[in-house]
Amino acid sequence: MHCFYCKGDMKAGVTNHVVNISSCVIVVKHVPCTECTQCGTAYYDDDVMGKLEIIVSDMRKAVTEIAIISYPDKVVA
Repeated sequence: MHCFYCKGDMKAGVTNHVVNISSCVIVVKHVPCTECTQCGTAYYDDDVMGKLEIIVSDMRKAVTEIAIISYPDKVVA
C-alpha cells in the first residue's frame, strides 16, 4: 500500500486526531493508524473511524472549548 498523496510507503503507527468544531477543539490521543513514512499522512480503518465519530460526537455535547481524550480500546455506542 502506498500513500495517496506522495506515493510513499505506509507503516502501522499511532497519531493524534484533532477536530475543530465552531469554538470547540477536540484532541484524541494515541489513535491507531497507517501512516506514510514520507509525508506523515495518517489513514484510519473503518473501525477506528467509527470510534472517532462516536468520541467526537460525545465530546461535542460535553464541552464548550477544549477536550483531550485518549483513544480507548472500546467505545460503547
